[in-house]
Amino acid sequence: MITLPSIVPEGDTPEMTITGTPADNFPDDQRAQFCGSGDAKSTDYVQEFSIPTTCTNPLAIVSDYDGNVWFAQTNTGNLAKFDPDTETFTEYDNPSWPQGGRSMMWGIDYAPDGTVWYTDETYDSVWKFSTIDEKYERLSYPSEGNSLPQKLQVHGSQIIVNDFTGNKITFLDPTQSDDNVNYLSIPSPIDDSVTADFAVDENNNVWFTNWLFQQGGVLVKFDQNGYFDSVANSDEEHLPLLDFIEIYQLPPELLTPNGSVVADDGTIWLADTTTSYFFNFDPLTKVFTQYVTSDPLPSTYGNQTGVVKTPISRPYWIESDDQGRLVFNAQTANNISVMDPKSQSLVEYHIPSKNPYWGDCDPGTGLMLADCGLAQIFDFAIDGEKIWFTEWVENNIGVVDTSVPLPLEIQFESNSITLAPGETKHFNFIVSPKSQKDLLGVSLILSPTHDFLNVDLVKNSPKSFQLDFDAPRPIHTSIHASEDAISGTYKILLGAQSSDVAISKFVTVTIE
Repeated sequence: MITLPSIVPEGDTPEMTITGTPADNFPDDQRAQFCGSGDAKSTDYVQEFSIPTTCTNPLAIVSDYDGNVWFAQTNTGNLAKFDPDTETFTEYDNPSWPQGGRSMMWGIDYAPDGTVWYTDETYDSVWKFSTIDEKYERLSYPSEGNSLPQKLQVHGSQIIVNDFTGNKITFLDPTQSDDNVNYLSIPSPIDDSVTADFAVDENNNVWFTNWLFQQGGVLVKFDQNGYFDSVANSDEEHLPLLDFIEIYQLPPELLTPNGSVVADDGTIWLADTTTSYFFNFDPLTKVFTQYVTSDPLPSTYGNQTGVVKTPISRPYWIESDDQGRLVFNAQTANNISVMDPKSQSLVEYHIPSKNPYWGDCDPGTGLMLADCGLAQIFDFAIDGEKIWFTEWVENNIGVVDTSVPLPLEIQFESNSITLAPGETKHFNFIVSPKSQKDLLGVSLILSPTHDFLNVDLVKNSPKSFQLDFDAPRPIHTSIHASEDAISGTYKILLGAQSSDVAISKFVTVTIE
């Protein structure tokens, strides 16, 4: 979670230049931080587009059946549409929005009847916007104390919302009128925890997590068909929730599982926002498998003061595309990442825009470094081979085109290795260029998931080098398991990254 600017203490009068734009919600000295620090940029894989209205803070985003992109604006309360064919924006004024109001709108979805549904954190609301008559409708969200309606999904004849701080999953019927909206809220099984993102499997089970900040939690499977069928055949309005749920303890390494998705094979994937990890859970074996991203590029965090000792990528939300690949936004790596579970490959697309006020980007001169910081990519939407995303502090939306050929590939000599505690083995792979550029500057990715595993280069090999397009580069490493290594199956990420994209694969390590 992030925090919006706090109220200025009494006695302080910050300079406010009135512009007649949403930037007026911020004092002058905060506008570069929240309204954008530069023009939209592009790479071979990513194209960005500047929103015409300044300082809208775009957040939740979704695509419709015609390929249009819809997104909610934190700083205006409006929905906007982007037409990729004409590259034009249309912003729809919300007459019900209070002057100067701001709200984090985390969840959005497009319904078959042409309505866009989205959540509103500040005013405890679920909003409906008709793309046909261009009208807004606000539905009050059932709040009991501290509620935060977060992610939202149109699923069949119902809309599902997780209440992050209200600790419940809520179902509502989208066909009801504004005067007659009935919510059914299912309390989460763990008291005083948060209820994070959810996913629905092919049997209509709802999977979600309950956790306490950096203290761990559980993965919950809720049998909604069994519950609703039993309620329909019972005189009771509600039945004991524990009769319809299964609970799985999260591994201690999984601290903040925000995003969740059910993959094609029925396994559950979770994104951990306080680390560089994401996890797979197999409901059949009840086993969690831990994965890791590459390290963030130094340009994302700057580290001018040296305070960043261990940079992390913070995977946030996670979804799957129609090819069975997983997509997640690595917030503090400024990446949109695509993982293929079948090939155990990971492609991380670096987003070119960066806001230096969200990194350690001041070299001590008072001037911010140009290519440093974060765009705060808080949401994305998948449309075929395109992945659309919002940049919350750069006032841009952008798109990753995953059909664009990658500049290199990673080839393993083997997909797995077996070690005993205390043992070291050599493991070789090849970085093969695919582009026709004469030289491509790359750095190697050598990332284990656990401290008792270590990967080192051998033969004095450099970690960064120029890759010649007609000269595949063999990489020689040694993989070591420490004496205290715990038996089990683990993943190590090996690959290479340029300034625009990181390409890697996971090798499976079995410790006997």
